Amino acid sequence: MSAVPDTMRFDLRVIASKIEPGSRVLDLGCGSGDLLAWLAENKQVIGSGVEQDKTKAALCISRGLSVVQGDMNEEVDDYPDKCFDYVILSQTLQQVWEPARLLYSLSRIGRRFIVSFPNFGHYSIRLQLLLKGMAPKSEELPYNWYDTPNIRVITLKDFRRFARDVGYRIVDEIAVKTDADTGSGSVISRWTDLRASYGIFIIEKQT
Repeated sequence: MSAVPDTMRFDLRVIASKIEPGSRVLDLGCGSGDLLAWLAENKQVIGSGVEQDKTKAALCISRGLSVVQGDMNEEVDDYPDKCFDYVILSQTLQQVWEPARLLYSLSRIGRRFIVSFPNFGHYSIRLQLLLKGMAPKSEELPYNWYDTPNIRVITLKDFRRFARDVGYRIVDEIAVKTDADTGSGSVISRWTDLRASYGIFIIEKQT
């Protein structure tokens, strides 16, 4: 099995390393299909994807990937219970109108689901709020308050509490520190709430 290429986004490299070979995988907001393509070639997954952008969805299909173009919030309702081993929602949760409803759907159709999102609790964001008193921007959240596609902000602590309150079990939590300019990154284990650029959570519904 070849290594995950450095050209792939770092959080996707981490997610790829957590997928068991031969799994059934659904990637929501799959972009150009880099993760699905690598998993199919190197881990023999049975992969599907949903992508709202028509150009990116067409690119996925041209690569031979099983991807539909549409709204993930609507598409997930069409899948039967537990038809996937993993459902992936990467760097999209902060743009979802009804995240609790969507995550419930993921827990219904997947045995486990993987969620990643920018950490609004990063120390640089806290400092901007404290010292400037203005809506913060960062490499991971580069937009102004008036033109951002992100409709909510999430910290690692927020998501842990949410998972506990709604009855999800966090199987694994990976905090990553990234460099947007080089695409490099590392997994960190200390002071994660302050230092993590992104959080990656592997979750399953408690029985």
